Amino acid sequence: MRLPTVPQAGCCRVCARPVAGEKVDYLCEDCERNPPLYDRAACALRFEGKARDMLLDFKFNRRIYLASDFADWLEAAIQARFTVPEIDVVIPVPTTVFHYWDRGYNQSEILAGEIARRIDRRLDVRSLARKGRPKRQSSLTEAERRENVKGTFAVRRPQWIRGRTILLVDDILTTGATLSAASAVLKAAGASRVLAATLARSVRS
Repeated sequence: MRLPTVPQAGCCRVCARPVAGEKVDYLCEDCERNPPLYDRAACALRFEGKARDMLLDFKFNRRIYLASDFADWLEAAIQARFTVPEIDVVIPVPTTVFHYWDRGYNQSEILAGEIARRIDRRLDVRSLARKGRPKRQSSLTEAERRENVKGTFAVRRPQWIRGRTILLVDDILTTGATLSAASAVLKAAGASRVLAATLARSVRS
């Protein structure tokens, strides 16, 4: 099946945002003006068309069987953008207890498990936790997204984080507010680097 992919060259070297016509990596205006707190991102698919429909089914409609195919695309992006041997541990972006109860699973944890197995790295689902009851990010503006996730992440086991390069896995990158908030607490706990990997990203023209 053909899905709209994010090119792995000609992107922002930090957030992986592509711009039509670019052939080499560059630093986008958003990252120059407001640098993300993760070090570098890899994104596999554009959040549009069939990819959007499938991802929303995976996220909200229990189409968990899509995880293996999704991991094919995500692993390819990770291999293209990162030096995999430098990665120490794979951590999914945690969901809130309320969202977990509502959905019955954390789609980012499922993806992270697939990726950890494929790149032969430890999966850690306990060190990074989500607290509070933030609103769903999809309905918020960029400024509201940053405010909504502020203070909602915590590190439970800093001894497993300190000095390590973390691969932080999530489903969708839109503004990067969630990934930056999670990266901030991981670095405060002593992580040496945080590499963000998402299955899809919302791509602006």
